[in-house]
Formats: sequence, structure tokens, C-alpha cells
Amino acid sequence: MSIEGVGSDYIDAKHMEQRSYAIYVANSQLLSGYHTLMVTIFNGQCLQHKDQYPIQSHNGDFFYLSTLFKESDVTTTNSHLQNYAEEQGLAERMIPAVGALYRDRGVIITVFGRKLMNGSTIDIIKAHQQAQQVVGQVVSVVETSAVLDTVAMINPGSCRIDIGKLAYQAKQAGVIADTQALQALVSDALGDIPNTPSVLDEPRDLVLYGFGRIGRILARLLIERTTSNNPLRLRAIVVRGGRDGDLRKRASLLRRDSIHGPFNGHISVDEAQSAIIANGNFIKIIYANQPEDIDYTTYGITNALIVDNTGVFKDETSLKRHLVPNGAAKVLLTAPAGGDIKNIVYGVNDDMIDDKDTIVCAASCTTNAITPVLKIINDQFGVVNGHVETVHSYTNDQNLIDNYHSADRRGRSAPLNMVLTSTGAAKAVAKALPEMAGKLTGNAIRVPTPNVSMAVCNLNLEKSTTRDELNNFVRDMAFNSPLHQQINYSYSTEVVSSDFVGTPEPAIFDSVATIVDAHRCVLYVWYDNEYGYSTQVLRVMQHMVGLHIANVPAN
Repeated sequence: MSIEGVGSDYIDAKHMEQRSYAIYVANSQLLSGYHTLMVTIFNGQCLQHKDQYPIQSHNGDFFYLSTLFKESDVTTTNSHLQNYAEEQGLAERMIPAVGALYRDRGVIITVFGRKLMNGSTIDIIKAHQQAQQVVGQVVSVVETSAVLDTVAMINPGSCRIDIGKLAYQAKQAGVIADTQALQALVSDALGDIPNTPSVLDEPRDLVLYGFGRIGRILARLLIERTTSNNPLRLRAIVVRGGRDGDLRKRASLLRRDSIHGPFNGHISVDEAQSAIIANGNFIKIIYANQPEDIDYTTYGITNALIVDNTGVFKDETSLKRHLVPNGAAKVLLTAPAGGDIKNIVYGVNDDMIDDKDTIVCAASCTTNAITPVLKIINDQFGVVNGHVETVHSYTNDQNLIDNYHSADRRGRSAPLNMVLTSTGAAKAVAKALPEMAGKLTGNAIRVPTPNVSMAVCNLNLEKSTTRDELNNFVRDMAFNSPLHQQINYSYSTEVVSSDFVGTPEPAIFDSVATIVDAHRCVLYVWYDNEYGYSTQVLRVMQHMVGLHIANVPAN
């Protein structure tokens, strides 16, 4: 048997580089004639597949060869298919490890910022495609699998680990195929992580006040993350109504969504206890017309964070009403707030949140989209002034067909018209980014799409720049800065709004559309005004209850 021209009668995996090999087999006991086999070496062993042909190595290990070709049959097509099958097999092996780490240790595994928890094999493979943009070279599933196995062996406490970035670091250090050296590298990266499965000493109760578009997405996000070690527990949802069939209809709206698809799991209804049970979460549905009518402690809810997503309570006086019921401790508003309430854009000014704050606002979807981008542009190039035009999908506030509306133009049919209207997002930026005060104007156009919007930022800059310089700077910030969870970087010439449904980052920078003329630039920022915004709300929620999850590698 010969391996890439090296003749021998055995295969020694322990001294082979970690990758795929084409093995040329001649006159073996397995087969007669001349054949080429594909085998993947991983941590000194061959990966196991179905329909295998065993070949024993000299150290007693068995190699399992999933595919067998005659030399004349080995084509480029077969090679691509074989490589993909091998990646798929590795991705399948990663799923239970990712699940166990999250379920048992509170460890969130990502690949170049893409969360693998509850992901499919295709999701895992696609996440690796980011490598070229993030680190400038390919990082394979074989390499991240080696890192994941090492992480599982170390079994760290709760944190967020990017195995793509760790694999890249290991490659740069030349230790990706050296088990002991790789373990030392990963152990060093995890050195400051406490050996506990939860950052908090005890779970914190959450209540959603309202169950509209944002409320249901938040419910999905919270339920998806529930484990015995997850300290955030969705305990109740407060709604008006209580008519016959109401509970089942609300469960159905959580189960099916025309934009975001089916719920990932199982939902049932307990009519006797007025509850929805979703993936094992018992969620009490409380019917109340005002906050003062509720006593959360009667449902076993204490020290709760109330998340108001109704849009009805917008100032400090009205939001304080949520603190009247027994069991309520803090309030988070998912809409722009008036007065002196802190408007938080997570990643930009979340350091303003104090443990003593009882009322906080997560700003608007548009403010969350444009503020991170405006911050980095102002920090690097300086913004003299500018205008932000929002092209926004229609919302429930508009009419399906022409009908009365108190606001100008909004009474006209949303799915049939572009509707020129106003937005306070540009001025609201200054609440999160005071240095932008008085520099921006803004307007909005509501368009006939159900989700995903765009902000067009026309800015005058202090520093002259070029299109390539500006794009490269934003790209680096999107992939390698503390704002990597807030800014996504798009480099495709073919993407349209529907491609961004479900994007977790609140801002997607369209680099292809960028226009720069010395001191002037026009930037195009997409955003999923439902899902992307909800992930920001979730981060503020986590911060308000003291759930600070460390990133590995550190930013």
C-alpha cells in the first residue's frame, strides 16, 4: 500500500497530517487490482462512516474507508462530493457535542460568530464559509472539530467560544494537528473562565407584557435557549382578552409565523392552568387590562424583569406602573422612550446600564441598526453632519386597506403603497451616541414588504477617504471588534431584502452599494426590523439581570 508515493504495508495515522488523503492501494488483501481510496485523518484516527471497508494500521487502529474508486473513476466531481460528504459526517459528529456543552455547561459554541446551537449539519458547514472573509483563509470543519473535541475534554464553565477563531489561531501557531499543543492553546484561551455552568447563582424570572411581533420573537429566543443551567426563565406572558379560544390562538401564533417560519420544537396548551408549554417551558398566560391588576407572586414569580412590548407605555410615569405589582423588579421597554429614560443600543452604550436602574429602554429597531455603524464611522473618519432615510417594511400600526389613522398618510393601504412618513431614529441616535447630537436629520418611507428594512446614511466626513478604505475598515470592525455582534458585513452583489430575514445582527452593511467621494459617503444598512432588533433586546435583558457571558477568544 502506498500513501502519496510513500510505500508501506500499513497506515500510521499518528504521524499523518490532519486532512484528507487519497490512498493508492495495490494488491491488498481487501481488494485485487489498483484502486484509489479517500480517507480523512482526524486526531490520529480515521473517521467512521457507513458501508466501510476496514484496513488495519500497524498500531492496531482501524481505518474505515467509506468510498472506493477505481483510479479511472476519481474525477474532480467525485473529489468535491467526497470532501462534502466528509464535512457532513464531521458536522453530524459536532451536533451532540455542541448540544451537551450548552445543556450541561452553559457553553455557547459559534463558528466565526454564527451560533451552532440547535443548528443543522448544513448550518455548521455554511458557518465555515465566513472564514475567508473573517481571517482571510479557509478554516475547515476538520480543524474546528479538533478544537471542539478539545473544548469538550476541558469541559469549561459558561462562556461563548468561537471555535472558528480558535482553529485559526491554532493553525497560525502550527499546532492544529498536535493534540497536546492544541489542548494547551485552548486551555490558555479558557484560563479566566470560571468553572461554573451558570454565570448567575440562581435563575431570573422574565415576563413579557404584550405578545405581538416582537413579543413572540423574544419568546422564541428565550425558549430556544432554555436549559437547566440557563438563568433566564420566561415565566409568564401578559395579554388582554381572555375570550373563548384565545389561549389556543396565541399558542398557534407562536407555533407558526409567516415570516420567520415554524417554531423549532413542540408547543401544547394547558387550558385548566391557562398556560402554554413550549419545549418543556411552563409559561403562564395572564389576562389583565392594566399592570396594577396583577400580583406576580401568586404565580410563583419573584424579582422579575418585565419586558413591555406593547408600545403603549412610553414615558417614566407610565412605565413605573409595571413596578406596582408584587414580584416585579425592573422594566425594559422595546420602543423609543421619552424623557430621561436611558435608551440603550447594546454594544454602543450598554455600559450606561447600572444595577440600580429599574427602567431601561432598548431604543427602536432603526436606532439599533444605524447607531453601531455611525459610531465606527464617526470614530474613524468623523461625521460633520448627514441625513438618514429609512426604507421601512410596513408594520401592524398601518392599515391593510385605506382606513382612518391619526397620523398623516398612514391610513392608506400598507401593501399597496409606499408611504412617506416620519421617524425619530436619527435624533434618537444622540441618546446612545451624544457626540452625534444635532448632526443628523431623518425621514422614512414605509414600503410594501412585511419585514427587513434599510437605512440610507448620507454623511459628510471630516476626513477624506476612499470606497475601499471605508469598506475595509467596516469589514474589520464587523469581524474583529467588540461590535461584531451588532454589525454584519455583506459583500454579495445579488442579495435582496428577503435574504436578511432572521439575521441576528441589528445592522447589515452592504459594502457593494457604498458610495464615497472624498469627504462624502452614502452607506446602505439593511436590518431585520423584527429578529435583528429582538436579539438586541435580549442582550439588554441579559445585561439588566447581570448575565455577562465572556467571549473566547476575547475581543
